[in-house]
Amino acid sequence: MTTDPDLEASIAAVEEEFGRLFHRARTIWRISAAQVHPDLQPTGYKVVATLVSRGPAHAGSLAEELQIDKSLLSRQLRQLEELGLTESRVDEHDARSRVIAATPLAIEQVGRVKAANQAQMRERLREWEPGEIELFAELLGRLL
Repeated sequence: MTTDPDLEASIAAVEEEFGRLFHRARTIWRISAAQVHPDLQPTGYKVVATLVSRGPAHAGSLAEELQIDKSLLSRQLRQLEELGLTESRVDEHDARSRVIAATPLAIEQVGRVKAANQAQMRERLREWEPGEIELFAELLGRLL
């Protein structure tokens, strides 16, 4: 099987850029976590940000959605509750189970951090042509 060297080089460049993107995302999560609370870990930030975005959730579905181990999630939820960022509630649909919810403090803090992150993204993309942004969104959607 022969391959096109230009195609291979292009694919390698995409892989490298994704590596840079993932590194940047991890950095943003670390910084965002510290802005919400100095003791918050990046994984904890992802958990609480997910709860803020989607609303209360069962721990199992949250672990599945975030693709993290249940024991890691349990430790993060314990810390989030100690920091006043989450609370455990009785599930309104099934009183035998509990859901995890973001507190008003978490909603405020995560909202502030997300707004600042979105403003930075908008500022960077403002330099692009609208058609480039549309194409970028379309291509990302096709890839994912």
